[in-house]
Amino acid sequence: LDNVVYRMGIAPSRPAARQLVSHRHITVNGEVVNIPSYSLKPGDIVGVRHKSQSLQVIENALASNSSVYEWITWNPEKLEGTFVALPQRIQIPENIKEQLIVELYSK
Repeated sequence: LDNVVYRMGIAPSRPAARQLVSHRHITVNGEVVNIPSYSLKPGDIVGVRHKSQSLQVIENALASNSSVYEWITWNPEKLEGTFVALPQRIQIPENIKEQLIVELYSK
């Protein structure tokens, strides 16, 4: 959940997204969720809690958001987005060398 909050542009960083979730500012399908590791299913709607929509950190993050991902949609009027599907490896922008991770854990 915290990664999707970050990718939607609700938070400026992953730690900030984790804190927003932990402090009960984020909803999933209309229910408040405070577990950053909550697993989303395709079709889940992630939004900003109505009481939290005026938080300065959220407003600043949304104002500077320019990210667009195929696996999430964002509705700026409602301050909510839909988790469309699990991302494929080619849809993840970070430069991760999986082989190095495998080699580290195989020791």
